[in-house]
Amino acid sequence: MTTFIFLGDMFVMAFMAGIAAWILYPGNSKTLDEVARIPLEDEEDHG
Repeated sequence: MTTFIFLGDMFVMAFMAGIAAWILYPGNSKTLDEVARIPLEDEEDHG
């Protein structure tokens, strides 16, 4: 039961953080794609 409550709480917190980021981030989908790609491009530069 404790595991169920913990996992449920983590899911709710992740959902709330995602909603907050979605509302507060002023970009469009293209800039979001560019931001999400930064770690991948960073690995390509060092590899």
